[in-house]
Amino acid sequence: MSLADSVLNPPPARPDITRAVCRGAGRHLRERGYAIVKEMTFANGRRGDIVALSPSGELLVVEVKSGIADYRVDGKWPDYRDYCDGFLFAVAPEFPAEILPEDVGLIVADAYGGQLLREPPRHPLAPARRKALTIAFAKLAAGRLALLEDPGV
Repeated sequence: MSLADSVLNPPPARPDITRAVCRGAGRHLRERGYAIVKEMTFANGRRGDIVALSPSGELLVVEVKSGIADYRVDGKWPDYRDYCDGFLFAVAPEFPAEILPEDVGLIVADAYGGQLLREPPRHPLAPARRKALTIAFAKLAAGRLALLEDPGV
């Protein structure tokens, strides 16, 4: 399959694997003291699969990949680096990690948990962007909690 074919006819989604990896990566991050939100949209229109806020205020973006095809057709992940202190991929145990760039963090996860195999290189956010992202994180989390508590709103 050519690159043009893969863009026009992407391989079938693997939502079961995406859900499992996302769940396990989220569990791993919470065990490390992070608060997480899923599916957070940034000012550039990109949406992080998992955004994690550390107790010290550091922000990580985790991009979940369900397989090789999912990774190869996604060229937008470098756009997330402007919205975090560290960027990571989260993949299933059978994913060939050697095809991922070495200048990003790596979590291997299944539905029950995850393991950090490589710390992400840090590139600290500017204070104004950190504040804006932290407020957006809090508003997204609070809004989702409000919908759980009062779905009719």
